[in-house]
Amino acid sequence: MVTPTTALNCHVLVLNKHYMAVRVTHVKRAISLIFKDLAEVIDFDQGQYLNYDFESWLEVSQLKKRFEPHEHDWLHTVHLSIAVPRVVRLLSYDRMPRPSVTLNRRNIFARDRSRCQYCGRHLPTSELSLDHVIPRSQGGQTTWDNIVCACIKCNVKKGGRRPHQAGMKLINAPVKPRYSPVMGLSINQGRYRSWKQFLNHAYWSVELK
Repeated sequence: MVTPTTALNCHVLVLNKHYMAVRVTHVKRAISLIFKDLAEVIDFDQGQYLNYDFESWLEVSQLKKRFEPHEHDWLHTVHLSIAVPRVVRLLSYDRMPRPSVTLNRRNIFARDRSRCQYCGRHLPTSELSLDHVIPRSQGGQTTWDNIVCACIKCNVKKGGRRPHQAGMKLINAPVKPRYSPVMGLSINQGRYRSWKQFLNHAYWSVELK
C-alpha cells in the first residue's frame, strides 16, 4: 500500500468546466478545491467517466477501499481513507488552456525524457545540458525544433558544429510538443492513464458525424 507521504506526492490533472486540461496540481490543492465545492472529481469506472462532489467521493472511496484497494493511492485520516483523485474539474473556470507550451529547461528535459539525443543515455538532469542543433554561431535559433538534451560529453564533442559536421546523429528530431511534456511523462505511469483522452485535443475538437 502506498504510504501517506507518497500519496501526497501524486499529481492531479485539472480540467476547466469544459473538460479541457489546464494544468497539473498536487493532491492537497485538489482536495481543497473539492472540499470548497470549487471542483468535482472525475473518475473512470467501468468504461465511463463519473462526476463526484466531496461527500459522494468520500462514499465512493469507502467502496474502493473495500473492493479495489490496490488500484488507488490513499490519504488516511483518523476516521477514514480517501482515494486520491486522478482528475478534477473546476466548476466555474472556463478559460481555455494556454495555446502554446513554454520553452524552458524543464519542458525540454521532459520532452526528451532526460535522455541525451546523441548517445541515447538516460541521465540525471545535473549531468545533462541543452544543445543548439544548429549552433547559434551558425545562425541557429533558440526554438523548440533547434534545442535538444545532450550529455556534457556529447555537447563538448559536438562543439560549435552541426551534428553531421561532428559525425553525430540525432536520435529524435526535436519538435514542439502539443501539450506540456511533463503531463506526457505522467501518462506513461499507470496511475495516470485516465489523463490520456483529456490531453488529446483531437478527442474534443473532431467533428462528430
